[in-house]
Amino acid sequence: MELQEAIASRRAIFPKQMSGKPVPQDVIDKMLELANWAPTHRNTEPWRFKVYAGTSMNALLDQCKDCYVKSTPAEKFKSVKIEKIEERKQQVSHIVAICMQRNEILPEWEEIAATAMAVQNMWLVLGETNTYGGYWSSPAYAMGEDFRQFLQLEDDEHCLGFFYAGTIDKDAINGGGKRGDWREKVRFEG
Repeated sequence: MELQEAIASRRAIFPKQMSGKPVPQDVIDKMLELANWAPTHRNTEPWRFKVYAGTSMNALLDQCKDCYVKSTPAEKFKSVKIEKIEERKQQVSHIVAICMQRNEILPEWEEIAATAMAVQNMWLVLGETNTYGGYWSSPAYAMGEDFRQFLQLEDDEHCLGFFYAGTIDKDAINGGGKRGDWREKVRFEG
């Protein structure tokens, strides 16, 4: 697959579009290796990934349910969210906790941007296969103190969400992408 095609065809594959069939470890390794080649100002390499599969993934999802229950006000609580989290145990192959190690010498947004570029590389690796896909989710409870403790983050680390990786279900519909004309978002100066 050519680079241009890989970028234009990259899509979020939601957990409900995943079959539960495992993603081979060599694919996960390649995904993480190429994530490590994201641009990084002053070579801080702020991305930190914690990878969960099997029973550790199930424990992570149980923690997600607990944190959702504890952090959600009664008027906003939806039991369907708990059900969706539980269903992920059967849908998803791996969950990567996307974390960032904050370096005070740079503005925080640069470290977040570098970490996001690492995640984009992960997406592109999976998209290139046409078999595996990913989805970045950033639920509020994942940024909370209880979840922080579960992930055993250092004082200078922050969780930016989860990257779900899985095998695309054969019945999943790829709606294709849609973007407005790039020229409407660009202004050439001079």
